[in-house]
Amino acid sequence: MHTIAVSDLTYRHRSDPDAPPALSNISLHLPPGSRTILVGANGAGKSTLLQILAGKRLVNAADIRIKGRDVFRDSPEGVTFLGTEWAMNPVVRSDIVVSYFLDSVGGYRHKERRDHLLDILDVDLDWHMHAISDGERRRVQLCMGLMAPWDVLLLDEVTVDLDVLVRDDLLKFLQHDSETRGATILYATHIFDGINSFPTHVAHMRGGSFVTEATPLSSLRLNDPSNPLSLYHVALQWLTEDREHRRALEAQGRKTRGARRNQTVPSDSETFYKKYDYNP
Repeated sequence: MHTIAVSDLTYRHRSDPDAPPALSNISLHLPPGSRTILVGANGAGKSTLLQILAGKRLVNAADIRIKGRDVFRDSPEGVTFLGTEWAMNPVVRSDIVVSYFLDSVGGYRHKERRDHLLDILDVDLDWHMHAISDGERRRVQLCMGLMAPWDVLLLDEVTVDLDVLVRDDLLKFLQHDSETRGATILYATHIFDGINSFPTHVAHMRGGSFVTEATPLSSLRLNDPSNPLSLYHVALQWLTEDREHRRALEAQGRKTRGARRNQTVPSDSETFYKKYDYNP
């Protein structure tokens, strides 16, 4: 049985029902103990997919199961979602000591794992949440989210604030956790240095769909001595193809990005601000 099983998922944001689907015809099947890296440009749909799997966005017309249970109607236990928005929450920026904060979310119930994570993430229990950096606050988030054993871990760019050493130690911890307990990880990231040995699978999203579904890393031959490619080079190649694909669609009439060099008539905003521009 697959730990994560998604079939025929199409999703539109309610705020703009006339826009193209944010996700279109998504199918995803991940076995127990797998560690999958999601590769895709900004706006490819990675965060939306992770939020749906975490039960944060309701979908009615798709079969979405984790550990064999419907994500929305029979929510499975042991699913942890960690995203970037947490560190911006005013509550976690208040004047509270880290040790009190962790105990308030049950740290005392998981002392061994909590203490191991405190060492890995190099967290000072006497820090005050309002007085630390974004990277330090991110470390506290990771300690909070990972100290209870999880079966499925959904990560959305949560290592972006970490320094290289802490990030490497964290990924080693997650890999060990996955291998020893058969836990499953789905990880969306734009940082590919130093993670060749971390994933078991890699998937590529473009425009809300899978270009490459979750593929065993062995098929990419990244650890083959005769193959000089790294996951970074594979991701770079895929994202280059994504941009070329988008530009081909723009040449056929889709709305373009970038500078508007052919625009001869000044925009309303340009006309307005030029009128009140007092800079010499």
